[in-house]
Amino acid sequence: MKGLTDIAGIRVGHVSDYEAITGCTAILCEQGAVGGVDIRGSASGTQEISTLDPGHVDPQVHAILLTGGSAFGLEAAAGVRRYLEHRGVGVMAGTARVPIVPAAVIFDLGIAKPGVRPNVAMGEAAAAAANTEAVPEGSVGAGTGATIGKLYGMKQAMKSGVGSFTLTLPDGVLVASLVVVNAFGDVRDPATGKIVAGARKAPESREFANTAEAMKRGAIGTFIRSNTTLGVVATNAKLTKVQATKLAQFASLGMARTIYPVNTMFDGDTVFALSLGDYQTDINILGVAAAEALAEAILRAVKSAKTLGGVPGLG
Repeated sequence: MKGLTDIAGIRVGHVSDYEAITGCTAILCEQGAVGGVDIRGSASGTQEISTLDPGHVDPQVHAILLTGGSAFGLEAAAGVRRYLEHRGVGVMAGTARVPIVPAAVIFDLGIAKPGVRPNVAMGEAAAAAANTEAVPEGSVGAGTGATIGKLYGMKQAMKSGVGSFTLTLPDGVLVASLVVVNAFGDVRDPATGKIVAGARKAPESREFANTAEAMKRGAIGTFIRSNTTLGVVATNAKLTKVQATKLAQFASLGMARTIYPVNTMFDGDTVFALSLGDYQTDINILGVAAAEALAEAILRAVKSAKTLGGVPGLG
């Protein structure tokens, strides 16, 4: 299992700046993929999202960029477009080819070096680094500065990162996922209900505060718009844009099974879906697999994240 790159036609590239503690991840589908999106958080930062709408004239996308740097990091998407343009990838617009590259950001400014964010050069480098090998996980790419459990601020938070996972269905259909977990809430294992990583009771403690329960008791924490979980699910099944949108909605359930609380007013939770292939499968079956794949990727993201910037990790 390689993660998202198990889907033929997808390449993934990370660029990480460990001095600045930020980075970006380029997901390339140069031959074009039918895409959809589901945004359930209320503090999202995105670009070119309308191209994924079923009513939009462009039938396919050529890449997805996930990046740190908050809104500043959206600049990196121009680097992905530049890389793809040089390779002759994109929709024809007169005499030019224009690559369609939706993008979404996480807020890592609380841990990152001030003033250093993913830029055009970093986005182009991430695209150039994209390959079909197993997706590196943990504190890499867009997950370099990712953290979770921020009820009491960064001093009691934990490190997170990138996770990727694939499910294979009996008929040969694959549903793969990649996620960058930068959630306000805690991550729990759906199989046990136990917190795996999240807000800690004290800066020196590894005992979990249990964010959801603390909030119900009236805990007043750091409620700022500095959180987001970004997911991508892809399949080798053939989907329409309407079905791809539904697949993204199904996949979002994987967040609800693992992150407590999720989709808050200060999270920008966003899931993209990509369809590349000709397999014929019921969208509901794909949806069940997509939710499970995303949930597993979230667990992998926190379990593989290493301590960075003074924020403890499990990896």
